[in-house]
Amino acid sequence: MPSYLKGGKSRYPLYGIVVISTILLVLTAFQYFWVALIGILLLFALFYAAVRGEKDTVKDTEEYISTLSYRVKKVGEEALMEMPIGIMLINDDFIVEWSNPYMAACFQENTLVGKSLYEIGEQIIPLIKQELESEIVTIDDRKFRVELKLEEKLLYFFDVTNQMETVERYESERNVIAIIFLDNYDDATQGMDDQTKSGLNSTVTSLLNNWAIEHGIFLKRTSSDRFVILLNEKIYHDLENDKFSILDVVREETAKQNVPLTLSIGVGIGDMPLPDLGVQAQSSLDLALGRGGDQVAIKLPNGKLKFFGGKTNPMEKRTRVRARVISHALKELIVESDKVIVMGHKYPDMDAIGASIGIRKAAELNNREGFIVIDASEIDTGVKRLIEETSSYPDLHSRFITPDEAMELVTDRTLLVVVDTHKPALVIEDKLLNKTERIVVIDHHRRSEDFIKKPLLVYMEPYASSTAELVTELLEYQPKGDKASPINTIEATALLSGIIVDTKSFTLRTGSRTFDAASYLRAQGADTILVQKFLKEDMDTYIKRSKLIETAEFYSKGIAIASGTDDEVYDPVVIAQAADTLLTMDGVSASFVISKRGPDEVGISARSLGEINVQIIMEALGGGGHLSNAAVQLHDINIVEVELKLKQAIDDYLEGSQES
Repeated sequence: MPSYLKGGKSRYPLYGIVVISTILLVLTAFQYFWVALIGILLLFALFYAAVRGEKDTVKDTEEYISTLSYRVKKVGEEALMEMPIGIMLINDDFIVEWSNPYMAACFQENTLVGKSLYEIGEQIIPLIKQELESEIVTIDDRKFRVELKLEEKLLYFFDVTNQMETVERYESERNVIAIIFLDNYDDATQGMDDQTKSGLNSTVTSLLNNWAIEHGIFLKRTSSDRFVILLNEKIYHDLENDKFSILDVVREETAKQNVPLTLSIGVGIGDMPLPDLGVQAQSSLDLALGRGGDQVAIKLPNGKLKFFGGKTNPMEKRTRVRARVISHALKELIVESDKVIVMGHKYPDMDAIGASIGIRKAAELNNREGFIVIDASEIDTGVKRLIEETSSYPDLHSRFITPDEAMELVTDRTLLVVVDTHKPALVIEDKLLNKTERIVVIDHHRRSEDFIKKPLLVYMEPYASSTAELVTELLEYQPKGDKASPINTIEATALLSGIIVDTKSFTLRTGSRTFDAASYLRAQGADTILVQKFLKEDMDTYIKRSKLIETAEFYSKGIAIASGTDDEVYDPVVIAQAADTLLTMDGVSASFVISKRGPDEVGISARSLGEINVQIIMEALGGGGHLSNAAVQLHDINIVEVELKLKQAIDDYLEGSQES
């Protein structure tokens, strides 16, 4: 290598020395001629040496650069042809113009030149058309990361098979924790003799043990009604593909002993420490129980929720003790607050209004002001009649306020009670949720993914007929001192109206507790004639509903679908009434009514007699509700598109039911 490339000194300073020496010799020649002559000769010799050395340096440099260029070129050719990286050049018609030998070997060809990607690697074409910069593809059971250089039409292929296998193995072996809970074990075994109870325990334990052994799961019973299981993600995905059939197995086998036990399973999954997985599993179990049990709830790492099961009517297992405990907790929260604001869902029905009036009464019984939030532009005829009737009761009528008035009244100490819904997007005024942290949720719908954040108290009973029924039970345990009047006729009537509407006059979702609540309200002066007055409908509404019902067609056995047009907007109550009416028709076990609810909104109201879980179908479209009563609202979509989505959701549900 030349000296200047190694860090040596340059020869250029020699020229400076020659010039300076020449000047000095010229000056010396005037006095010492011979000395100057000798110096000049030496100077010429030095100059010759400098010129000769510079030529040698340039020659050495040229030879080095030439050698280095050759070596780099050779290495480049070796790398291009021999390195285990595939390289391919294509043209606009996806024809291979050149590829290195490694690329040809990947496709098991001698040469790829002249071949079309449609022949040798059709899976690569969509990547090019979508202009993706990088993607993983599979070629002959091996995985390659394809890097695309679109301008040059150049593709690089990097073999990542081992890397992907390592990642997949890591993910498949990650820990999963789940908790199994026997929903109605205490109720089912109450009063059993020891022998019968032992036989039932043996049956359940044997079923779960066999299931665990079959799938390679560690199972440990921690109490009479609770099991903990440990598994990995590979086993979890097998259970998911099997749709957790253990739910059906346990229910069917125990039913043979006339004790139909059901399971609820909460699953904790994701890349997190074991304590966090345990917390997530318990949280998922709480969610499954909040939705009525007999199902699996999974909180996925991305925050989404997944459910399996939940296709049977939930068992009524709430007790008077729980109602009394919740009522006492509600009383404490009311007493600690400066006022109580009650809010239902948008377009409130009789259940939401009745429950709101009941909670306002609870506030009054605890010597606190209570207010009910109402948007006058979003109430139906029945609710209007109820509010008009309250004008004879000034103390109650004056407590109905607008959302804007509620925003002005609320403080940090205000208790906000949300009734008949638990979804932030469905409340009358979602801004109220951010104005106070003191929130109570009372609802009878199955819990969904979208839930109000950090409520102080949650009373959700999906096996109750209505929220009005729940509130009525809570009122029975509120104080009845001299300072507050007992529940009056209009308040009792409003609550009874909510129960009657949600049970379709005590024909659907009605339990013994429903009749107990109705009996209590009648004893407090509830007027059934007044209820009928509230629920009367006008002729126009009847005709509009009839037009909707006229469009009904059977999509599948027992499933009827009615659809409106994109030109006509229907009130949500009319849609719900049409679905209810369809359900009374012969041969209909589930009904779905689709119609426009606004300029850019389409609604579906779903009803069922219990054989088909319409909640699961509506959840698939982004809605929710009950097993037998659910709905969804979709935006920026037309009726035809909604009907196609609904039919697909029904098909998926029926397919899953057959598989399980």
